[in-house]
Amino acid sequence: MVRAVEEYLKPEVVRQIARLDLRAQFIVKGFLQGLHASPYQGFSVEFSEHRRYTPGDDPKDIDWLVYAKTDKHYVKKFEAETNITGYLVVDASESMAYTYRQELTKLDYSISLAAALCWLMVHQQDPCGLMVFDEKVRTSLPARSRRSQIGHVLSILSKVAPAGRTDIARSLVQVAAMLRHRSLVMVFSDLLADPGPIREALLRLRHGGHDVILFHVLDEAEVGFPFDGMVELTEPESRDKLVIDADAARTGYVAAVESFREEYRSWCFRAGVDYVPLDTSMQFDRALVEYLHNRRGRF
Repeated sequence: MVRAVEEYLKPEVVRQIARLDLRAQFIVKGFLQGLHASPYQGFSVEFSEHRRYTPGDDPKDIDWLVYAKTDKHYVKKFEAETNITGYLVVDASESMAYTYRQELTKLDYSISLAAALCWLMVHQQDPCGLMVFDEKVRTSLPARSRRSQIGHVLSILSKVAPAGRTDIARSLVQVAAMLRHRSLVMVFSDLLADPGPIREALLRLRHGGHDVILFHVLDEAEVGFPFDGMVELTEPESRDKLVIDADAARTGYVAAVESFREEYRSWCFRAGVDYVPLDTSMQFDRALVEYLHNRRGRF
């Protein structure tokens, strides 16, 4: 415990947390501004009733997202069972460290989006937890709704470093075994592994009564293949190398990636899993709007 406190107080760690917190708030601010022109009328739960705030009401019941869109204070009244417990499940394997020319790696992008979603959920009074995995779940933080939870989540995320091989399916099976109550499981991964076991693990989560949003995060170069001539490619986890003619391979590669994503999209639709394909060149607010749309469709 003493070591954990010392690590938390190191200046470089404090700076990392502060940067991540500012980035998360920046993402959320842009998202809330975007809601002014959005057709979506809510966020985390379907409220049984909205009414104008009057003196004597508990300020904690104010719906701040409605305020952000209307500049008016409304009180949200909701049934206890409509509260959503969310878990951010982040792939921190070596392949997530890749970036070609973007500022953020796939892991950086996922962490920033996860931090923003945590910020949104806790401010919406929904409990939010965190799990980080590679070959197995390495870190687990129980879901809480108090404001201090944001700091705990940011502290962990700011120190996550990509390493090791990945076993997405095994990790998701672990996640399913660890969850004791119906939850919203938000998975962030490049899904660079055999799809069969991953789909089986996702089905296990669904059969356990959990709702799943799958954020499929790829680097923009993995989607668009912006290479020319003879290039040497390195598999990030095995370190195997392959020299190819990029010009000859581009059309087939891009088609294969599109097929890979489309197969996940169609399978997820049939399985009741929300699928959000992303690449690191995409703006975060677009990802959050997709998230909002999918989440409302589930609850």
